[in-house]
Amino acid sequence: MENQRNVILAIGLMALILFGWPYALEVFYPARPAAIEDAVEAPRPGLKNANAVPDTGTAPKVIRTRKAVLASSARVAIDAPRVGGSINLTGARLDDVVLKDYREKLDKDSDLVHLFSPAGTEDQYFAQFGWIGEGVTVPTSQTVWTANGGRLTPSTPVTLSWSNPAGQRFEIVYSIDANYLISITQRFVNAGTTPAIVRPLGLINRTSANADASTWTVRNGPLGVFDDVADFDVHYDDLDENPKKLVEYTGNIDWLGFTDHYWLSALIPAPGAKGSMAGNFRALGGKLYQSELLFDTTVVAPGKQIETKSMLFAGAKETELLDDYVDAKNIKLLDRAVDWGWFIWFEKPIFKLLNWLFEQVGNFGVAIILLTIIIRGLMFPIAQRQFASMAQMRAVQPKMKALQERYKDDKQKLQTEMMELYRKEKVNPLAGCLPMFLQIPVFFALYKVLLLAIEMRHQPFVLWIKDLSAPDPLTPVNLFGLLPFDPPSMIAIGILPIILGVTMWLQFKLNPAPMDPVQQQVFSIMPWVLMFVMAPFAAGLQLYWAMSNVLTIAQQKWLYSRHPQLKELAAQEAAAKAAKAEKDKMPKEKGGA
Repeated sequence: MENQRNVILAIGLMALILFGWPYALEVFYPARPAAIEDAVEAPRPGLKNANAVPDTGTAPKVIRTRKAVLASSARVAIDAPRVGGSINLTGARLDDVVLKDYREKLDKDSDLVHLFSPAGTEDQYFAQFGWIGEGVTVPTSQTVWTANGGRLTPSTPVTLSWSNPAGQRFEIVYSIDANYLISITQRFVNAGTTPAIVRPLGLINRTSANADASTWTVRNGPLGVFDDVADFDVHYDDLDENPKKLVEYTGNIDWLGFTDHYWLSALIPAPGAKGSMAGNFRALGGKLYQSELLFDTTVVAPGKQIETKSMLFAGAKETELLDDYVDAKNIKLLDRAVDWGWFIWFEKPIFKLLNWLFEQVGNFGVAIILLTIIIRGLMFPIAQRQFASMAQMRAVQPKMKALQERYKDDKQKLQTEMMELYRKEKVNPLAGCLPMFLQIPVFFALYKVLLLAIEMRHQPFVLWIKDLSAPDPLTPVNLFGLLPFDPPSMIAIGILPIILGVTMWLQFKLNPAPMDPVQQQVFSIMPWVLMFVMAPFAAGLQLYWAMSNVLTIAQQKWLYSRHPQLKELAAQEAAAKAAKAEKDKMPKEKGGA
């Protein structure tokens, strides 16, 4: 009975670890505390309010279509290999960014992903660079800039310029690489007759109406790296509920912005940027939020100029590309934009192996199958030990049963005798549970990889599986798509989850049947419970688990040939159970007659 309790306890612990581990980490090992909400920066000399909200012109407006807003202003086109769109000359805003490699939906005729959209549209999301000033007229969101070219490409930077009535000139130079990184140079030339006090800044303004929600495994929303630590603790709701509607950071600002499941926008000081900086997350009301990067305030004498360099990332969270930017551009911890969590040391190697396999075979589903084979191969020695332990445990079952009968009224003595039996027979009752515990971090790591990796987004496998990042679309509830309705996720059991449940049932059937009826019931219903639990998950994860079950069944078949006593004991137990069932049935039949 004690061994039976241990097995049930092991199952409960596995579930607790799988679903409770992320919560425990947040409680006992919280990320960097969010911010210095009460420490408002003191006003700098000559600057009335160093923390003033920059004029972004984002007061509530009538919502217009994206097409209408884009047509209403003069623009500079963006034409990079992976990014399209335009820069609005009114306000010098980057408010039209299109990702050429990604579509909104699986349909090949679907619109490309529009990451940035102009103010006044339903999906408002843009970046803007400018200045706060004292004793100087600075450009605003309504300022119309002059461009020195009509197209921003990797080989042709664009300079926007504007001069105020005093002759003081402001310039913003945009350049773009072959991916998603835009470099910005802000230049102020004081051609006037009096000193000017200016503070360069960059901001990202967005609505939360189209933002991806955070889950217990994936963090979305305001995000940044400060003093070499990623801060995941600020949420949109936190900003709304904060009395100051502001979370401020000072010191070393590595980058800050907004993250969604697959996309990122981030303001990044150029490497080696000097002077003090501040970073803010701010709620503007009406589901509008802003991240701000503010550079040091400078007094610029007549005839002098200042120049500030920064970068803007606006694109897809491709793991290897983010790693390249960390190394090549010295952008610290930009890879943390993908919420790997505390298992990053384990998850990223799995991702790199999976992505390498994908590059070799050209099919992400096949890559998942190959990864499963590799993982099961690495764990094969542990499986051998598990089966050997099971054989030993089955061999001592008669002795254990005798002890239970002898000491059924003395639990303490029974425990002592059982431990002595384990010692004499060299049996470890927990050895059989070890592989199950080892599979938990592997499964969770792969779950995070398949959940987070944009590389799997819209990747097909075979036949009806057109997107491995989405649940299996075929379900018997709607006659596999013949009936024109989508069933609720709770009952939308696709073909892959059904295969998963059947293979797990076969796997349990191959194991020697537990002696305890409670264990038998648990193991008999577990495959079908997990079938429903796994149904809403990505088809890629379902494919991994089903394939893992198939390989486990093959391993069991082979290991049974190496440990025939297991199969013999299982047959004996099955025969004994059948005889007992027949014996219990006979009196009922006689009574009925």
